[in-house]
Amino acid sequence: MVQENFDTKLIEKARAAGRSGGTVTFLPEPEPQEVVCPILSVDDHLVEPRDAFVGRLPQKYVERGPHVEERDDGAELWVTDGQADPNIGYNAVIGRPREEWRMEPARFDEMRPGAWDIDARVRDMDIAGAYASLNFPSHLCGFSGQRFALRDDRGFALALVRAWNDWHIEDWAARHPGRIVACQIPMLADPELAAAEIRRNAARGFRAVAFADNPEALGLPSLYTDHWTPFFAACDETETVVCLHVGSSSSVLQASADAPQEARTVLFPFNAGITAVDWLFSGTFKRHPGLKVALSEGGIGWVPQILDRLEHYWDVHYGTELMSNWPSPDDPPADVMRRHFWFCLLEDSSVFELRERIGTENILLEVDYPHADSTWPESQGVVSSLQGRCTEAELQAICYGNAAALYRHPLPSEVVWRGGLGGVAPAPAVTA
Repeated sequence: MVQENFDTKLIEKARAAGRSGGTVTFLPEPEPQEVVCPILSVDDHLVEPRDAFVGRLPQKYVERGPHVEERDDGAELWVTDGQADPNIGYNAVIGRPREEWRMEPARFDEMRPGAWDIDARVRDMDIAGAYASLNFPSHLCGFSGQRFALRDDRGFALALVRAWNDWHIEDWAARHPGRIVACQIPMLADPELAAAEIRRNAARGFRAVAFADNPEALGLPSLYTDHWTPFFAACDETETVVCLHVGSSSSVLQASADAPQEARTVLFPFNAGITAVDWLFSGTFKRHPGLKVALSEGGIGWVPQILDRLEHYWDVHYGTELMSNWPSPDDPPADVMRRHFWFCLLEDSSVFELRERIGTENILLEVDYPHADSTWPESQGVVSSLQGRCTEAELQAICYGNAAALYRHPLPSEVVWRGGLGGVAPAPAVTA
């Protein structure tokens, strides 16, 4: 099984505290926001509903498959192959008072229904002016599906991956066409099987795959080998965007070994910077020149500094042994970074004025529903704060245009907002 560098005892303690803390409080229902500009959020999360795997596993795996059990203390837990997952909600605390925020709710009814019910999710998207959304999995299978795909029983692992993907496209995404950008989990244990799954899913509407930011941390071959060639070739061929979420390799940066969880969370942007540099120097983009990568929940503040460092190192060391391992001698690394990476803005960043340096066309917007970091329900407030600092064309590009083009998920020419939002929000034409 996957080794993870976060403290599961901390999660268990938070879960127990939730059970002993009495009833959960939900804030009053928020009013729908006035839409300054519609959002295509490229980083949200979901909690798989209780029936996600019902009827989707081969008969021989049904009894071993994921299902929800209730403990004596009232907590609900996912159980897969006899093993209980300590985390049912993974920080799905949106809509509750801040003083009640913990690592995770212990029951479905301790979460806002939009966390696990697609109808409620779309209503909550309307409240925040988010027309479309890309959703990462919960802790149940891991942000890159690693807790399913890396099981010892290869047949069971593949069945779990396919069942999750089937549920995501057939239920979560299909119920409200156009509102969900379909993002699959990969069969990490076998790049040939992973490539076959990419092609199978591209044919039925998947536009993205949640991959591990550092496969080596999961005990898999590194990006510097040719191990992943079949998988990346399939992504390149099908224009499937590779999404790298912080923590998608079951590990994040930390300072001291006994540093608290919040110290790791503050370091999220540094994870994204390390990931980008690692992928750049691995030669992945030389081997797969059409590959597109989106970095989720890493922010944009680190991007100018990394670009500065890449350009300085290239200018000073190009042509020497100190730059002999760069795989593309006629293609500077900063140029490769701008061509292959997209970066995720969660809120009003202090480096937004450097957007041209970053590449305005490479900046995307996220809401991070239903986690504690989320801007929901006031996501349009973030849009308003950006509005006075950029042109209308730049605002539209960052809020939805860049993502619509990247994921080949164009918004309707006119987006009619429901739930009291009123009016019509125009969207520019985007080539699918």
